[in-house]
Parts: sequence; C-alpha cells; structure tokens
Amino acid sequence: MDANQLDRQVTVAVIEDHEVVIDGVRAWVDRDPGRRVRIVASGADVDEVLAGPGGAADVLLVDLNLRGTLIVDRIASLTGAGHRVVVFSAHSESENVLAVLDAGAEFLEKDESREHCVETIVAAATDRPYVTPTTAGAMIADTRPVRPALSKQELAVLKHWFQGMSKASVGARMGISEATVRQYIDRARTKYAAVGRRASTKDALLARAIQDGLIRPDDITEYRSMANRPES
Repeated sequence: MDANQLDRQVTVAVIEDHEVVIDGVRAWVDRDPGRRVRIVASGADVDEVLAGPGGAADVLLVDLNLRGTLIVDRIASLTGAGHRVVVFSAHSESENVLAVLDAGAEFLEKDESREHCVETIVAAATDRPYVTPTTAGAMIADTRPVRPALSKQELAVLKHWFQGMSKASVGARMGISEATVRQYIDRARTKYAAVGRRASTKDALLARAIQDGLIRPDDITEYRSMANRPES
C-alpha cells in the first residue's frame, strides 16, 4: 500500500478478549471522517483470527494481555511472519512499550484518543512511523536518550542495508518480510528523531550510527563500493 496516499480502505483484524473494547475500536473506526479503516475480523485467539479473514488483514490490532497472559514474545513472531502489528494495551510501562517497538510493532495505549488509534493503524499499513504520546514518553525515558538504544534486530537490518542490500534482500537474508525491514529502519530513525537528532536519509542514518559507535566503518566496506544509488 502506498505510503503517500490510500487507494482503498485499510483492513484491520482486532485480537482482543473483551467485546466492549472491540466495540469501542469499531466505533472509533466508524467515526473517522475519511473512513480509512475497515475491521474485517475480531476475536480473542491469535491463531483463530489468523486462520480466517484476519490472516490477510493489512494490520493486526492486538491486545498485549490475552486471557491473563502477556504475549510480548508472540508479537515478534507475528512481525517476523510479515504481519503489520499495532499493540493496543493498557500495559504501557516503558519496558513493555520498548519491547513491542523492538519487536517491530507499533504501540498504542488504550487511553489514547480515537485519532491516535486510526492514525496509528493507517501509519502501520503504509509502513511509516507514527509516534503516540505513550511511545514518545517511553523513548525519551530510555536509559541512553542521547545515544538511542537500538535493538539487535534493528542493528542487524541497518548493517545489511548499509552494505548495499535492498530491503527485500535484507529481509530474505534475515528471514523476515520486507515490511518488517522497513519498520526496523523507520524505528531507528524515529528513535534518533525522539532525541533531536534527525536522520531522514540513509547517509544521515549511517553517519549517526558511526558517530555513536553502533556501526563500525569496516562493517560498511561493501556498502561504500556497491551503493551507486543509495536509498533515502
């Protein structure tokens, strides 16, 4: 789906074990003036939702606590399988938010407004970052706010990408989808932007990473020789 404009409604599957919450999300979606989002499936079991129409949804809106169990580990498996995931949860402690972000998903706190809900879903569907107040707060409260703490997966994606590989090739190398690769790159950019050090181009992001010691110059020898047309 084009990141700049929507040529159709974004489809979303809601994985949530409280019917009242599903009804609330449905009401928020229906009140969006642009009618940009359409719910195509809902339910309390991840596998059951994925086995039906939800498996082909553009975005999964997932509660972090299903039937009394936190499913942080499951989020990484969902993004790794190519699903775009927005975690919708009241468990907004910084460690949970950062774990969700590191898993390649977006985080939306249940107390955040209808506008944030719809915008986060649309942003996830179009592979662009959208930072809610809860997410921004977790990033700012990170232990090294001046030098962003990138996850192992984010660093691995950046290293391959800086070596001249396309995003699709990076995904194939790491066994993840191209959409997930884009999410990791966007996440790294968002983390830098959150501390006032924007890195909107590939070269700028590379410079930041080298400056902070996150990437060594000899890690990118191949990138310097192969990147005839670096992506931005």
